[in-house]
Amino acid sequence: MTPSTLFTAGNTPDAPRSDFPDLLQALAADLRSIGYTVDGVAELLGPAAHAALGRDQLIPALIATEAAVNGGTTTAALAAVVRLWLLAEPQPAGTLDAALPGIRTAGLLELGLVEPSAEGLVQAKVDLRPYGWEGTSGEDTVSSGGAELWVASDLAAHQRPGVLRHDHVLGIGQASTTLVQVTARRHVARALDLGTGCGIQTFHLLHHAEHVTATDISERALAFTRFNLMLNAAVLHLDPAEPEARVSLRLGSLLDPVAGQEFDLVVSNPPFVITPRGAGETASDQFTYRDGGLPGDDIVAALVRDLPTVLAPGGTAQLLGNWEIPAGAAWADRPRSWASPDADVWFIQREQVSPEQYAETWLQDASEARDRRLYQDSYAAYLDDFAARNVEAIGFGMIWLRRPAAGARPVISRFEEITYPIEQPVGPHLGAAVERADWLAAHELQSAHLLVADDVTEERHQRPGAEHPGVILLRQGAGLRRTNLLSTELAGFVSACDGELSVGQIIGALDALLGGYEGYDSAAFRQGLLDEVGNLVRDGFLLPA
Repeated sequence: MTPSTLFTAGNTPDAPRSDFPDLLQALAADLRSIGYTVDGVAELLGPAAHAALGRDQLIPALIATEAAVNGGTTTAALAAVVRLWLLAEPQPAGTLDAALPGIRTAGLLELGLVEPSAEGLVQAKVDLRPYGWEGTSGEDTVSSGGAELWVASDLAAHQRPGVLRHDHVLGIGQASTTLVQVTARRHVARALDLGTGCGIQTFHLLHHAEHVTATDISERALAFTRFNLMLNAAVLHLDPAEPEARVSLRLGSLLDPVAGQEFDLVVSNPPFVITPRGAGETASDQFTYRDGGLPGDDIVAALVRDLPTVLAPGGTAQLLGNWEIPAGAAWADRPRSWASPDADVWFIQREQVSPEQYAETWLQDASEARDRRLYQDSYAAYLDDFAARNVEAIGFGMIWLRRPAAGARPVISRFEEITYPIEQPVGPHLGAAVERADWLAAHELQSAHLLVADDVTEERHQRPGAEHPGVILLRQGAGLRRTNLLSTELAGFVSACDGELSVGQIIGALDALLGGYEGYDSAAFRQGLLDEVGNLVRDGFLLPA
C-alpha cells in the first residue's frame, strides 16, 4: 500500500469542506436544535407531502412548508432548512441566519454547502438531509443502538436542471438502502466499504466494526464521505482530531487500494450499471457513481472472482449487482461461471428486465431523457450494445460470498430467484440461513431433534368432498417468506417435529407406516425424505431443538 492512496483532504474542489471542525460542530448543534431529523421532517410535511417527497415530487412539500417558513418559530426554522436542502428552494440569508444562529449563512458558505443566488438569497450547492435507523439487538446480533445523522450528497435530478455531472456523488437511494437491509451485521475487527459514494455503508459499519476502510475511485465522493463522517463524528464515535483511528479513506479503483489486505466483512454497492462503451471514451465521459468502465457485466464478474482474495478466513462479502442473460440461457449461468469453487456463494435474483426497460431506467436516472435527441441516440446505443452480446434480459439482485475458515471447505452454492416481497431488513435472516447451512455441514441430521419455526404455518387445499387434501403448503411469515410444497410423508414428518423424537426415529416410523407394499424401496424412501428434511432446515422451516 502506497501512502498516496490514503485520502485525508479536507478541501477538495467543488465539494463540502471537512477541515473546519468548529463550523461542523456548530452546524450539527443547529440542525439538532431545530429538529432536522427524519421524524421531524415527516411531522412537518405531513404524511401525503412526505410520501410524495419520497417519490421525488417536491411540490406538495413546497406547499406544506410555504406558510410555516414565515411563522417565526422553531417550525419556521425547520421549514426554511427543508426548503433549502431538500426542495432546492433559494432562501433569504437573513432567514438562514435566524434558523441556524450558530453557523449562520457565512459559515454555510465557508463549508461549501450553499452559494449566492439572487440578491439577498442563497441556494443549496448540495443535498443535506437527515438519515437514521433504529437500534436492534439480540442474542446473536450486534447492538447497533440507533443513530440520527445528516448526509450530504450532490443535488439529484429532481432538484436541479440538466443532465447530472459525470462525477455526481449519489445520495441515499434505493440501492444503498437495499444493501443496508441485506447486510448481515456482526461484530468484526476490520470491514471494507468498496465504492463508498457519500458513505452510507460506512456509517452502518462503524456501529459494529472496530475499523472501516472506505474506498472510491472519485475524489469528490471521498470528500463528501469525509465531510459526512466529520459532521457526525460524535454519533459515529469518531475522534475529529484523529478519525483515521477508526476509518480510513482510500482513493483507487476496485480492489487496488486494498491489495494485500484482508477484511472480516466487505460490503459494496459497486458501479454495476451496464452502459454502452463508446469509441474514444474516457473516464470523464462516464457517470462514476454507476458506470464501472468495463463492458457488459464484467465489473460484477471481476468482483465475484476477486473479492475472496481480500477476505480473511471466515470473512464474508455482500454486494449488489446486475448480470446479463443471453437469449436461450438460464439467468444463473453467467453468475455460476464467475464463482470460485473455493468460496461459498449465494446469488438471489430479485428482478429481471428487458433491454428496453433497462435503458429507460438508467437514462431517466441521469436526466438524459430531457434532451430528446440525446435520449434517442443513447437509447439506441443501449439496445445495440445488448444485441452485440445476444442479451435477452438483465438480472438484478444480491450476492453473498465467503472465504471458508482455515481448513474448511465451501458448504453453500445457491442460485435462486425471489421476486416477491420479503421482510426487511433481511440481513439477520440471511445470516441465520448461513448458520443453518454450517450446522447441517457439521452435524449428523439423522440424530438431530427438530422444531417447527415460530413463523411457519401450514395450508391445506382440497376439492369439495375430497377425502384428502390435494395440496399441502408450508409458509414462512418472516425473512425470505418462502413457500414449500409438501408431500404426504413430508407433511407427516413436519407435524411430528416437537423436539421429542430424532429425525431418524420419525423417518423410521413413517417408513413403517407408509411402506411394506410390493416394489416399495425403503432405502430410497428414507434417503429421499432425509434430503427433503435437510432442505427444510436449510430454508428455516425446521430448526434444531
